[in-house]
Amino acid sequence: MAKKKPNPSPAPNADKNLFWAMIGLLTVAALSACFTAWACDYVVKSFQNSNTMALIITDAGIKSDDKNLEKQLSTATLTLISLRDIGLAVCIGAMGVATALIVRNLRTRKGS
Repeated sequence: MAKKKPNPSPAPNADKNLFWAMIGLLTVAALSACFTAWACDYVVKSFQNSNTMALIITDAGIKSDDKNLEKQLSTATLTLISLRDIGLAVCIGAMGVATALIVRNLRTRKGS
């Protein structure tokens, strides 16, 4: 009888690292989703203000007779930029975890 090759088992640390990477990404995704919901609500409320349309847009920025409105619209613009950056960061993180899972799956198949 020929001896059978034992199936190579992945290192236990590799499984733990992948697990914690997925937990970390899930946490970041959940926090960014909550922030996105809050920020979008803020932007919508800022743009629903009846005074929003009574603005003058200049090279120096947005001008209005209401300083509070100017501040809200400036903050809304910065919020939209932040949302774009957070979405991009979560997307890159998700692609990294997906790549790690694919590489691990290919290595496991190759070894068997």
